[in-house]
Amino acid sequence: MKMHQNNTGLAAEQLAATFLTNNGLKLVTQNYHCRYGEIDLVMKEAKTLVFVEVRLRSNSQFGSAGASITTHKQQKLIATAQHYLQTHHTTSRGDTACRFDAILMNKADLNSIEWVRNAFDA
Repeated sequence: MKMHQNNTGLAAEQLAATFLTNNGLKLVTQNYHCRYGEIDLVMKEAKTLVFVEVRLRSNSQFGSAGASITTHKQQKLIATAQHYLQTHHTTSRGDTACRFDAILMNKADLNSIEWVRNAFDA
C-alpha cells in the first residue's frame, strides 16, 4: 500500500472489497503494484478476472469520482493489468476473460457505492 494514502482511501478500498465479496466476487489481491501503476482490487467473478478501480470523491469541485478515471488513468490500469496477467496468470493461450470495473463513492459508506461493470475496455 502507498505510504501517503490516507485512511479514508484505505477505508473506501476495504468497503469496495466487502461490497464486491457480498455480491459474489472473490478477492484475489489488493493494491497490486508494478512499474506501470497500481490496481486497487483484483477480483474473480466465475471465470472472469476483474480489475477494479476504487474512486472516492467527497468533494465534487474537481469533478465526479467517475470523471476522475481519465483516459491516461485507463491506459495505466490496462498496462498494469497486462503486467499482472503476464506475471501471475498461468493460462498458456492467453485467453483469460477480463474486465475493468469501477467502484465510485461520494463518501466511504456501503450505501453510497455505485458499481460500474465494464467501466472501460482494454
